[in-house]
Amino acid sequence: MRSFTTAELPGRCQRCWIRVEHCVCPVVPRVVPRTGVVVVRHAREAMKSTGTVRVAALALPDAHVLEYGEDTEPAQSQLAPLLGPGTFLLFPAEPSTPWDAAAVRNLVVLDGTWRQARRMYHRLPALHALPKLALPPKAEKVLRLRDSTTEGGRSTLEALADALALLEGEAVARPLHALHAEYVERVFRARGVWDLKAAEHARAEELG
Repeated sequence: MRSFTTAELPGRCQRCWIRVEHCVCPVVPRVVPRTGVVVVRHAREAMKSTGTVRVAALALPDAHVLEYGEDTEPAQSQLAPLLGPGTFLLFPAEPSTPWDAAAVRNLVVLDGTWRQARRMYHRLPALHALPKLALPPKAEKVLRLRDSTTEGGRSTLEALADALALLEGEAVARPLHALHAEYVERVFRARGVWDLKAAEHARAEELG
């Protein structure tokens, strides 16, 4: 796991937090889905250079990113006006709701490790009444900055892209999937490990 990134960001882009020579900002698309997006980000994720919400927010200018800390009141207060009719929570819980694009007007996503996400859910009562949507298993292997510790785990940017593909089609999701791949490559290039990671990923795909 990567250590926290300092606020001064020496040598890094102030927007995407990648080293300036590999900055992803010039290729970030502008995606405006009809589905409203609300991300509740755990405070510990906000300071990680591997957090994909930062770049997702650049691509989704209408998205709301709420910060969740030890004091949950700010997040709860900000959530309340955003949870109108047609709001669903992307969360792998039972029972889950069938995907119905016509029914989903807003999508809430919890950003953090699986353990953090479960704690966030339990500590934010406003989420409990929301119908839950669970993403189906991935058909292909995806190279990520952090390996998932849970089956079906995804980065938040990847999860948003997958959810929007189900709700609005590949035309909307494709730029976000491409951004995720580009972001991962640039971060690994900035760390000097891209060739190694790409080779490992290719071998994993061959093994199925």
